[in-house]
Amino acid sequence: MNRPWLDLHSTDTRASLYLRAASKRKITGSSLPAAGLRCFIRVQPGNLAAYRKLCHFTDNGRLPGTYPHVMAFTLQLQLLTAHDFPFPLLGLVHLHNRIEALRPLGGIDGLRFSVHADNLQPHAKGGTFDLVTEAEDGLGLLWRETSRMLVRGLQLDGQPAEPANTPAHPLPEATRWYADSDIGRRYARVCGDYNPIHLSVASAKVFGFPRAIAHGMWSAAMALAALGTHVPASKYVFEVDFHKPVRLPSEVILSASEPGPAGELRLDGHAGLLHMAGRWAVR
Repeated sequence: MNRPWLDLHSTDTRASLYLRAASKRKITGSSLPAAGLRCFIRVQPGNLAAYRKLCHFTDNGRLPGTYPHVMAFTLQLQLLTAHDFPFPLLGLVHLHNRIEALRPLGGIDGLRFSVHADNLQPHAKGGTFDLVTEAEDGLGLLWRETSRMLVRGLQLDGQPAEPANTPAHPLPEATRWYADSDIGRRYARVCGDYNPIHLSVASAKVFGFPRAIAHGMWSAAMALAALGTHVPASKYVFEVDFHKPVRLPSEVILSASEPGPAGELRLDGHAGLLHMAGRWAVR
């Protein structure tokens, strides 16, 4: 597809984008806009240091594999809150995330990001689409992320896809951590995702959650950081499916395959509650 692009000198402010998101509560169409957004975004060293500390990444001179998601977050917001985007931002549910690191993420001052929406498909609870984010440096494509988003209540023709498979065999425990009651607010301050379902009991209840829940991308980042040398430094794919949300506060247990070119992981709560399942592989 010869996709049209809108090149931006800078993104709009997050405050203005959230105001735009709050004003849209209904589905206004059933097709995705063809155009995408592009913008050059610089690394903010203070924000990067805060992200490493929050998600337990070591400072090895490379960007954490999940950090370009943070860099591109405002550009993603701008696409998802544009006047021609048919779905309300506050109703979207993040089902799946796939990250591809094509080369080592070292020596980076800034990246040229592109964001577009694609692959609208029926789902048992509505419809899904892929939010595709790519980052380029002077040598070309460096990093790609595909986030599958659920639009509840969307009616599309066709048969829903089969649900994702989870590891069928036991995996050894790698580590566990405690997601405390304010992790949603601390992640939001670093990463800019102020979805009310993550911030407090009161704001989460407005959207039908009995307690605030952890950001899925915080759980994914914590898992990637904890796996360390399990996952190669570059030329890898790391993907996760989000299942039951992590209610705050709670303890979670990360289990994973042994280090190698491919493996599986899962994040469980107590009493058999599956929060996240995923896999990694050399690309």
